[in-house]
Amino acid sequence: MSVLLAEGLPAAFADRLTPEQRQSVLEVPRHLRLGALARELSLAEPAALAELADASRLDIASSLTPDTTARGLLPARLAHDYQIIPIVFGPAATPVDDSAEAEADTLRPLHLATGWPPDAIMSEWIRTFTPRPLVWHLAVPERVQQLIVETFGVGSGSLEDGDDGYVAPETLTQQEETVDEDAAVVRFVSDVISQAIADEATDIHFEPQEAQLRIRYRVDGLLVQVPVPENLLRYQDAIISRLKIMARLNISEKRLPQDGRINFKAANTTLDIRVSTVPTIYAESISLRLLNQKKEAYTMDRLGMSADEQAQIAQVLDYPHGIILVTGPTGSGKSTSLNAFLRKINSTDLRIITIEDPIEYEVPGVNQMQVRTEIGLTFASALRHVLRQDPDVIMVGEIRDRDTADIAIRASLTGHLVFSTLHTNDAPGAITRLVDMGIEPFLVASAIELVIAQRLVRRLCSECSRPEPISKLKLRDTLAILGCDTAEAELIESLKSPVGCDRCRGTGYRGRIGLFEIFRLNDDLHELILKRESTRTLTHAARQQGMRSLGQSGWDKVKAGYTTLEEVLRVISVTESK
Repeated sequence: MSVLLAEGLPAAFADRLTPEQRQSVLEVPRHLRLGALARELSLAEPAALAELADASRLDIASSLTPDTTARGLLPARLAHDYQIIPIVFGPAATPVDDSAEAEADTLRPLHLATGWPPDAIMSEWIRTFTPRPLVWHLAVPERVQQLIVETFGVGSGSLEDGDDGYVAPETLTQQEETVDEDAAVVRFVSDVISQAIADEATDIHFEPQEAQLRIRYRVDGLLVQVPVPENLLRYQDAIISRLKIMARLNISEKRLPQDGRINFKAANTTLDIRVSTVPTIYAESISLRLLNQKKEAYTMDRLGMSADEQAQIAQVLDYPHGIILVTGPTGSGKSTSLNAFLRKINSTDLRIITIEDPIEYEVPGVNQMQVRTEIGLTFASALRHVLRQDPDVIMVGEIRDRDTADIAIRASLTGHLVFSTLHTNDAPGAITRLVDMGIEPFLVASAIELVIAQRLVRRLCSECSRPEPISKLKLRDTLAILGCDTAEAELIESLKSPVGCDRCRGTGYRGRIGLFEIFRLNDDLHELILKRESTRTLTHAARQQGMRSLGQSGWDKVKAGYTTLEEVLRVISVTESK
């Protein structure tokens, strides 16, 4: 058994932490304590976990496999509250005959993984549900939490029937509330959103199906189905109503789509959640877009830009006027890039005003305006008013129509630096898109200084990725598709591949990194724009003058070990790279 102080820390740490530090560690939820301890000791989390295991006399379990036979022994709520999961450890149990099965089961140890050493209260609660001897193992807290969700379902502790006798520690004085269905639904919705925050999801989708309520997160650009409690369908209507109440929508209106907002606070996180409902054949489908206004902003380096790319952009950021456009599909990080540019130039001698929908990041010192189309405050109308505010730099969240494009271009020609976004496949396509909107080519050529097309690919997990030999024939074919030099295939022997570990939740990827295509206008390209040449012609001319395509940018990231060819091919269509 582990060696614990009364307050829940191994004795070995008594002299290494002040009373204030010990309190700060123990005040956070169990699954966050290891991170808090690592910060107080100025250690990396793996090193802190190793020291914690040594001080607690516990081994560290890796490659965790849930013990499905023990799933019914513990209430889901207890597993969630104490962050414990039954695991398979050692050789499989020897089969026994039916008459001896019950007795053998009570004698077989129950192996439990936890992210923080157990205390006496935890052990006592578990012994009320099973007589089996307990064997404890430490594990990566994120992996333990993930396995709890996979085994019991997200928010499963909230929707339990409450007749097992277990009362959560934080609700000991509110026992009557634990059995109240409304309170259970409130806690479940909070658990779903909190888990999405932990998984770094950008969206949550509640999708009623014929015999289930499906919940999916969008993580690193991909939809991931979330394990849910078995009895979730029973609460479907209450969950949908709860979300609509939180968003201040009309709960009695189920025939029309509705939009709303939720201000959600959890621990140190404050979210501005955009809510959209649409009626489907089974019930209303609800989508949540999670916007963390307090999250750490990205720098140009953190976006994944090379030194050369940063230099090209930084040169134009110093211009007193002109337009810089960032293009790409929804979710490709356009707003994040614009925010990084703003932070790069932000200073006390510049008046910067943004017009956004929604405001995704708060930038100190910048005047940020939220578009409100319901009262007539559109991008175009807001931009007209902003021009009377004596701005030096203007950021327009998106150019959606000719009116906005026309005002933005004229603003740039009258001495303002303008940032904005467009939805096009590549950088040269932004030029023809503006011309197609009805903007005169000579205005486009005069105003546009730089266009950046970008995509986001999943970043390989730094903990577990490893080099693997490659097929040169397959690599040549892939490079040809990406528009890269196929001769490079002869120089490559291996490339990094995903493996999967506790840190990346078994996916092999963790986070995302950008691919960039930078289209810088010059005199030759101006002439082609004035002649209304096609996107293909502009692209060909720009590449002859040194523009690197998205495919080439992706190949550079692959060679550097940041991502894989499969990821690059997934986000860049063949037609884009030709």
